[in-house]
This record gives sequence, structure tokens and C-alpha cells, in this order.
Amino acid sequence: MDQRLFVAEENCKRLDVFLSDQTEDFTRSRLKKLIEDGQVSVNGSVVKKAGAEIKTGDSVTVCIPEAVAYAVQPENIPIDIVYEDKDFAVVNKPQGMTVHVGNGNESGTLVNALLYALDSLSGVGGVLRPGIVHRIDKDTTGLLVVAKNDKAHVSLAGQIAEKTCRRTYYALLEGNLKEERGRVVTDIGRHPTDRLKMAVLPDGQGKIAITDFETVAHFGGDFTLCKFDLQTGRTHQIRVHAKHLGHPVAGDPVYGYKKQKIKADGQLLHAWQLQLTHPSTGERMSFNAPLPPAFQEILDKLCKQYGVERITL
Repeated sequence: MDQRLFVAEENCKRLDVFLSDQTEDFTRSRLKKLIEDGQVSVNGSVVKKAGAEIKTGDSVTVCIPEAVAYAVQPENIPIDIVYEDKDFAVVNKPQGMTVHVGNGNESGTLVNALLYALDSLSGVGGVLRPGIVHRIDKDTTGLLVVAKNDKAHVSLAGQIAEKTCRRTYYALLEGNLKEERGRVVTDIGRHPTDRLKMAVLPDGQGKIAITDFETVAHFGGDFTLCKFDLQTGRTHQIRVHAKHLGHPVAGDPVYGYKKQKIKADGQLLHAWQLQLTHPSTGERMSFNAPLPPAFQEILDKLCKQYGVERITL
């Protein structure tokens, strides 16, 4: 076990802030967990409150347990890595792949593939979700960013929280969405009777969810191709908001119509573009992923059927 000793040269209102200033190789969240786990002592006494006040001359000892091997095993699963450097990677996730281990998924996940394909992953997400900054649903395709170190993870997660990381999706919706563009603002939380689903809830009973949308193409009164920009990142946000608009995502087995007009293996929802600021260089970067073949094939058939010029992204 690694043990480190720091002496406060001035007063500090918070223990976690003091330790963050003293160490460059640990994130604030990692330090907070060490404190809560009883691994930090002040003047010889264990302190479990991250907000504990530190005074000039206090001796602060941090015990750092030996690293725990990832519980998830690397698997040689082919994945489409759109971009990679020492700080992060951008991956184009296929349909049918769960992002991380959980709920009976112990293998075949994106994390299993990442552990094999990349030389490092951040530890902020814990042993089951290393590197995972944000998720997309199992049957949603497209881009997500993966952190390769803790500093990058904190930066990228902060960009998502501060809405400076732009995430743009395309979805095929059921019916004729009449509005050309708009914004949906609701609370989203667990469905009151079906705990496996999310739902729009009365104000104050869930977490605020904001989605901007823009109509791209109409296919008679049967379908609408729509672009979505996430301003927040709630579970199933676009799928729930599409249903709230009265036009669920085509192929969605959870929020869509019981009788689907299109045969698909899951919701026709694709994370098309990701814009972010590089955690180290500050450069603004943009990444795109074309529609997967199955989605593009359905779109091509609709364009031909309804006399719409072919659409490619």
C-alpha cells in the first residue's frame, strides 16, 4: 500500500480540495472516494468527510490501496475506433452491443473490447466501467468517447455536464412530425409502474432533460427523419422525448408502437456526430459516423418509395 503525507501550509475549507491541490495524479472524485473509504487521516485520526476543514500545520496522510485488476476480461472483439490518442478514443458502436458489464452481461460488451484494443483506460468509472464517460443504448448505433486516463475523463465528463460537448443523433420517427424544429424540455425519471422504462414525469419529480430537434425529411404521413441535439444526457432521453412528441422512434421495442411498420432489430437511432474540446490541447474536434448499413438500407427504400432524393450522412 502506498502512503503519502502532506502538511498544510495554510487553511483550506475542504479536505478534498486540499488533497487535489497536493496531487496531480488523482482526480477529485478518486480522492473523495478514498476519504469516504477511510483511507485519509488528519493528525492521526481517520476523517471520512470530504468537506472537512484543514488548518495550517495539519498533517494529512493518504493510504492508497494497491490497484485492483479489472473485473472485466479483455476480449478480442472487432470494434470501429474512429480516433485515438494518448488521452481518449472515439468509437463507432454497432447495434446490439452493450456498453458495459451489468444486468447479466458479463462478456461481449464494449468495455471487454476496449480492454483488448486500447493500451489504457481511465479508472474513474470503476472496475466495471473503465473509460466510460457516457453511454448509448444497446441497440442505438454510433459515436461515444472513451477516456484513457483520469485527467481526460474528468475533462470530458465536465464538457458533457457543461453542455460544451455536442452530441447529434439521427432517428427515423413514426408518423408525420409537423414541427420543423423545436426544443423539448421535461423531467425524466423511472416509469412509476415499469422500473425498466423511463418516462416524462411532472416537474420536480425527475431530472431535467432538454432535447433540440429538427425535421430533415418527410415520408408521406408515415415516417419522419429527424435530427436531435442532446443538451442533457438522461437515460433513453431521445427515445422518451420522441414518444412525448407523439412520434416514437421506428423499431423501438420499448417506447414504440406494438405493431411496427418497419422490420428492424431495434430502434433506428444513430449517434452521428460528436464535437468536443481536446482535454490536453484545447483543440475543438469533430467526429462523424455514417448511418449503419441496415439503417441506410431502410432509408433508401423509403426515399425510393416516397420519391425523396436519396439521403446519406
